[in-house]
Amino acid sequence: MDPSEKWSAESWLVAGARPTKPGDPLNTPIVAASNYVRGGEWEYARDEGTPTWVALETLLGRLESGRALAFGSGMAAIAAVFDQLAVGAHVIWPDDCYQGVAGIISDGEKRGRWTSSRIAVHDTAQWVAAAASADLIWLESPSNPLLAIADLRAIAGANRKADSILAVDNTVATPLNQQPLQLGADVSVMAATKYVGGHSDLLCGVAITNDDALHSALFRSRLLNGATPGSLETFLAVRGARTLSIRLAAAQESAQILAERLEAHPAVVKVRYPGLPSHPQHELAKAQLNGNGTLISFDVPDGATADAFVTALELITNATSFGAVESTIERRSTISGQQHLPPGLLRFSVGIEDVEDLWRDLDNALA
Repeated sequence: MDPSEKWSAESWLVAGARPTKPGDPLNTPIVAASNYVRGGEWEYARDEGTPTWVALETLLGRLESGRALAFGSGMAAIAAVFDQLAVGAHVIWPDDCYQGVAGIISDGEKRGRWTSSRIAVHDTAQWVAAAASADLIWLESPSNPLLAIADLRAIAGANRKADSILAVDNTVATPLNQQPLQLGADVSVMAATKYVGGHSDLLCGVAITNDDALHSALFRSRLLNGATPGSLETFLAVRGARTLSIRLAAAQESAQILAERLEAHPAVVKVRYPGLPSHPQHELAKAQLNGNGTLISFDVPDGATADAFVTALELITNATSFGAVESTIERRSTISGQQHLPPGLLRFSVGIEDVEDLWRDLDNALA
């Protein structure tokens, strides 16, 4: 038995991708090569990858009991899944999700590639009913930025159309808090740009599946579309992944404290966080997630108040993206494709700074 099979996810993240031959470096190095001398294991990077890509794929695939493929970005991984659809396919997708997915679906519909239906994340009955006619069931849970929870197990167990694909964007949860493949999904995708890398210094995406045919199809899409990652980016993602468990634990402990304090603050209209009893899917979140995550969405009365609040912050940075060591915040309705959101909604990604410093910054800005 391979000793690593007994390791926890936390131990695997630290040691799973390290070379083991005596004299090897402790970290898989950056292999900056596009091609190799013929006759060995490697010939051309776009075809076989590089040892640095494979290290990241090995590390993340095991976390979800599947096989991973690294891509140049989260969007590249998402596009590879949509690339599997035949012309005329039908897609069902959530009312709250990453705007890049909305862009892919909209563009595909305009070109006659597919049709689509949008469903509220929490409406399990509608998802189950629609699954019978869908070629692609696209889920995002927790959703971004409203943090709604989909009942993945129930939707995966629906009477689905033959050869349909159930895909879950697992970026917000991470494989440490949720394993979609074990809940019945066919493929799990995530932007390693976020929590896996964790330092706002790379673009990278990953698709993970335990279906060999789907893995081969996604590999072919990556190959033919040239959606490959860089060796530096995958090296940084492996390095970041080794501290994922402690970063996530620290940040979501702070997020719970801050969400509770924000909910009690008179200047805050509404707080969305799976760890709060007031969250509509709080019980489902407890059953499905290993942790509540580091994202908090909360509303102040209007856009002008939100802008003034963000401007007054000193420690927390006004920036897009999430899941890094630094705390960031953003008024999401100012982002293209997100104008349907409440104008006073703020997406707050809690980092690993001292929680009392973060609260002091929030409290002062709210005042």
